Amino acid sequence: MFLGRIGPLSFAAAIAVDRDPVAVDRIANRVPRAVVGDGTEAAILSEVGADRADVAVISTGDDITASILAILAVQDLKIPSIHVKVISTPHARAVERLGVTETIFPERDTGQRLAERLGTASVLNYVPLSAGFSLQEMAVPDAWVGRSLRELDLRRSHRVSIVAVHDMLTDEVSAVPDPDAPLKESDTLFVAGGVGELERVGRVR
Repeated sequence: MFLGRIGPLSFAAAIAVDRDPVAVDRIANRVPRAVVGDGTEAAILSEVGADRADVAVISTGDDITASILAILAVQDLKIPSIHVKVISTPHARAVERLGVTETIFPERDTGQRLAERLGTASVLNYVPLSAGFSLQEMAVPDAWVGRSLRELDLRRSHRVSIVAVHDMLTDEVSAVPDPDAPLKESDTLFVAGGVGELERVGRVR
């Protein structure tokens, strides 16, 4: 379990709690305070200062019971923001009913991103940002090489925005791309837009 405060000084107040001394030793040099303890006990969490935390991140592996007990413990301490790693849809449903802020499902999310990438060969990375809106990194289609962003006018023609251009040869990223610079074969584009629009752009050759 990770506990901390929200804001620019959050890391300075971070606390990691785990029953396993080996796990605590592993994380000790990455956080200001790492404690061996039972994260399902509100009294123990209070002793280490968790009652002053604004946010809790709970990860208990495949122990769903411990996950639920840890949620109840941090709720007893009135920690307002609770994020929980889950291992299955039933696990997510169970903890969501407890009113947590967010469920984190790394295996499912990774699988979804991989499916998006495999479904569109030119897409290198895919990151959902909100319902129906995403960001993807894609190779420059052959038809766009040598043409400028101004000439392509992708906002009008495809209803997407280019938020950055990455030159893979020099590893240089232009966060504010020059609209008149010709695109190169070595470039990748960071494209933001609706899911349907991104899917269509990803099929351009």
